[in-house]
Amino acid sequence: MTPARRHSLSRRGFCLCCLGSATFAATVGWLTPSQVFAEARNIVDLIRDDAAKSPIKVHRLRGNLSVLEGSGGNIAVLTGADGKVFIDAGITASRPRILEAANRLSRDPITHLINTHWHFDHTNGNEWLNAEGAAILAHENTHKHLLAAQRVEDWDFNFPASPLAAIPSETFSSNKTLKLNRSTLALQHYSPAHTDSDISVTFTEADVLHVADTYWNGIYPFIDYSTGGNIEGMIKATDANLAVTTDRTIVIPGHGKPVSNKAELAAYREMLVAIRENVAKLKQQGRSLEETIAAKPTAAFDAKWCQFVITPVLFTRLVYQGV
Repeated sequence: MTPARRHSLSRRGFCLCCLGSATFAATVGWLTPSQVFAEARNIVDLIRDDAAKSPIKVHRLRGNLSVLEGSGGNIAVLTGADGKVFIDAGITASRPRILEAANRLSRDPITHLINTHWHFDHTNGNEWLNAEGAAILAHENTHKHLLAAQRVEDWDFNFPASPLAAIPSETFSSNKTLKLNRSTLALQHYSPAHTDSDISVTFTEADVLHVADTYWNGIYPFIDYSTGGNIEGMIKATDANLAVTTDRTIVIPGHGKPVSNKAELAAYREMLVAIRENVAKLKQQGRSLEETIAAKPTAAFDAKWCQFVITPVLFTRLVYQGV
């Protein structure tokens, strides 16, 4: 997410970091995530509203590969004679702007969609992309979660089952390799990290790695314990990502600035590990969740990483669950 968009989100009241801090100051205590979200409307509605209004920004990478920013998660698009390949579908409210941006890249039809995991900000557009002609491919756990109603406790939100047209028609369990548009796409499932359905997509010849929501560039990440995520898995996924990158590799995160690199990914790992250790130490001392939050274990990182809807309070709660 660009600084301009972060400013826009804050101006419209989307920055729950500020809201959480203000609430603490006013009440001498932290609200639960559901209470904080209620103060600023539900996080899902906020993200959908933002997608309905935001322009789609195109970032051209190497060769025939680009990233579309502005509709939920960052969307990679590979163009060529085999048709456009989308990595993630964004949010349906962005459909006309996504189509306009994608058509500026090429007039190829949309033929393939790969979901990096099941969350709505990466799969909400599945149905319309399928109607455009995209066959949908995902990990088997993404298929499972989309096929049935899901509750995300830390969002205090129930997602209904997706329509059949939005369900992936092809799945895999561990890894898969595709050859499309003269490119090799290597799909790799992580152990549970952000969810239990996360995959990475490596564009081998271009040396571009889409790591989706295992990496939030410049912002605290969400971890979905309701569908298998955990802080240890996030760190392990980041280690795996770092192991396959070089100083030349372009890294595409799920959220935040959409064009990243190994150095920024390493800084993200440093933040995850430091906060994990801070929270674990407090928990081992017998501190309750409320006492741990009050100790502000994220304080050294807030100025840089508290730039979106995941507040220091919520991130501390998420880490506390997993240590």
